Amino acid sequence: MSEYDVICIGAGPTGLATAIEAKRAGMRELVIEKGCLCNSIYHYPVNMVFFTTPELLEIGDLPLVSPNDKPTRVEALKYYRKAAEHYELELRLFELVVRVEGGDGGFTVVTQTEKGTGEYQGKKIVVATGYYDLPNRLNVPGEDLPQVSHYYTEPHAFWNREVVVVGGKNSAAEAALDLYRNGAKVTLVHRDAHLGQSIKYWVKPDIENRIKAGQIQAMLQTRVREITPDEVIVGNGGGEKRLPARQVFALTG
Repeated sequence: MSEYDVICIGAGPTGLATAIEAKRAGMRELVIEKGCLCNSIYHYPVNMVFFTTPELLEIGDLPLVSPNDKPTRVEALKYYRKAAEHYELELRLFELVVRVEGGDGGFTVVTQTEKGTGEYQGKKIVVATGYYDLPNRLNVPGEDLPQVSHYYTEPHAFWNREVVVVGGKNSAAEAALDLYRNGAKVTLVHRDAHLGQSIKYWVKPDIENRIKAGQIQAMLQTRVREITPDEVIVGNGGGEKRLPARQVFALTG
């Protein structure tokens, strides 16, 4: 087993930045990731635009060049690939960490891949796994049905279909708009009386106008009670209602 000065668990921007700084300081680094490079960003909506500016996404003193004020998911993924290549980071992708043993100065990291197990020795461990893979669940019957997803990717498969989007902040608003503009029949369900104030400033008037025009149906102060293979059962002050749904996006954070 090789010994590393620093082992970073997670190959997102934070894990990569940590590994880069360790390498620049003369340390031997290793990054282990259960999925692909920047796995969370990879699973963002395909056409997503970041809320931040390019310089705030930069790592390792490498510029992120974009023709736009706000970089896109595609631009960010390309940037982080190039950063990993530039610094020749040692990566173990599609390798799941199942156990960390030992203590400061002498850790053993045990991993699992399709081909078997692996072990790595490290003096220091950095856990940079984020929270994207830990969605806020609705905790209602039917949440684990195959047509229910806590992540949104792209709208094409839902053309001319009934879709329920649960949530009232950025992810829910952007998904509802994208689905609507690509021909889905969208209903937005949100537990509060108003959409979130933190919605991106260019998205908020858009979603509000689509709701006002009746192009996106919105049920505010409404909670999901149950999900069935064909419907979402919701409830509010007016009682219970069944919404037809071929797909449910529970975008609650």
